Amino acid sequence: MGRIPEDKRYFRIGEASRIIGVEPYVLRFWESEFPQLRPRRTDSRHRTYQQKDLETLLEIKRLLYEDRLTIEGAKRRLRQKADRAAEQNSRQTLENLKSDLKEVLSLLS
Repeated sequence: MGRIPEDKRYFRIGEASRIIGVEPYVLRFWESEFPQLRPRRTDSRHRTYQQKDLETLLEIKRLLYEDRLTIEGAKRRLRQKADRAAEQNSRQTLENLKSDLKEVLSLLS
């Protein structure tokens, strides 16, 4: 439980529930509550989770079971984490753009 096999790309709900350590109905409920969870569907409509989905599921489980947050608290925490990541990404993009512009300016002078 809790260890995601690195040699696999896709996991069905039964495999995912064993890895995460919760019943499949819990995963289905979390899907309805957390917009970050959107497993792909096969042609036969079976859910397939990817590595990043399992990482998100483990994070949700930690927030709910270890940190003892409510569903709303866990949603808020995940949003804050995503906002921080987006902000960091924006900062890095701006730094790269500044660097590129300085390089262009030096070439023009």
